[in-house]
Amino acid sequence: MKATHKHLMAGAAALALLAPGAGQAAPDAYMIGLSVDITGPSAPDSGPTADALRIYFDRVNAQGGINGKPVKIEVRDNQSQPARAGADAKSFASDENVILIINSALSSTYEPVMTEGRRAGVPVLFAGGVCPKEVFPPADPLMFCTSSYAAEKDTEFAANYIHEASGGKAILGTISTAIPLSRAGIEHGISVAEKKGIKVVAHETIPPPTPNYAPFATKLKETKMDWGLTWGPWIVQIRIFEALRQLGWDGKLMAYGHLISEDEMLRLKDPGLLLFRTSSMFSDGQPIHKEVMAAAEGKTKFPTTYMSEGWVAGQAIEAALKKVAWPPTRAKMQEAMNDVTIDTKGLRGQPIVWTKTNHFRTESAYRVYAWSKDDNKPKAIKDWVKVEIK
Repeated sequence: MKATHKHLMAGAAALALLAPGAGQAAPDAYMIGLSVDITGPSAPDSGPTADALRIYFDRVNAQGGINGKPVKIEVRDNQSQPARAGADAKSFASDENVILIINSALSSTYEPVMTEGRRAGVPVLFAGGVCPKEVFPPADPLMFCTSSYAAEKDTEFAANYIHEASGGKAILGTISTAIPLSRAGIEHGISVAEKKGIKVVAHETIPPPTPNYAPFATKLKETKMDWGLTWGPWIVQIRIFEALRQLGWDGKLMAYGHLISEDEMLRLKDPGLLLFRTSSMFSDGQPIHKEVMAAAEGKTKFPTTYMSEGWVAGQAIEAALKKVAWPPTRAKMQEAMNDVTIDTKGLRGQPIVWTKTNHFRTESAYRVYAWSKDDNKPKAIKDWVKVEIK
């Protein structure tokens, strides 16, 4: 099920109800600024993240808030435009009551948001988008990330899995999107694969948007590859897979599992599409999945299975705020975020642990899913593999 423009606008309207007017002081609440893509190209990922944050803190506030104080989020739609994101961050930074800025949009918006955060000494949290290099050791003191994916770490795991699953005999074709993070991620994956002795026969880079994937699929199929590896925007990953299938390719494709991927796996029912993720799927049916789906039912126009990124971000913010003595300041928030453990309750394979020098996590964990015909749902074919982040 894909988010429609109507869904996105409904999400924007719901978020607007939460946002106080620009510049209004809220001295009796924890104030957070959220710059998010609600109606732009990243809306299918970022819109659900924003909705989940709203739903999460509606519940927290209904239960008495944090340390007896409510959490208020001012929301602005940046449409994944760098200038708009920078203006949002500048506006948030100019309000001394805002102790945290959240960005959820394409990576092109990151630099202007980081610039404003650094200028004003405001911690910045990236949620629902790829984690920037600034959160990895040695971390920028003000930059943090809860997002589930990180290009080079992800493709390194995928290349190792392909080596293991194929007994080192894979004939590998790779696909990236013509954006820096995707290219860098796949190039790293190729390097890991080749060091493992895997034969890499192709690397196609696809520019977004692409109306016709058949030429790229044809080139890949002609290499006789039996495994594929892709990392990038979901639309490129899934369309190249479908184009390969239309040409009769019967191999396996490793793709990074974005929020939408669980529903897409249900749509395709193809056991050859393997999704590697650091987030568990809602089809696992854990208590946390049931809790999130129940909380979101009727409160978002997105499928409730899209809520995990925003929910984890909410868990992280709550864990940090519990350590922030009243009255809150940016320095107190930064200090709290420098030493916090986030219990995701099973939404991720590992707790998220932030330290002073590591604002990504000290350990990550990956799981591989494929469609199970017998169970008629996605099923883990490789359970959590822990990866140390140094």
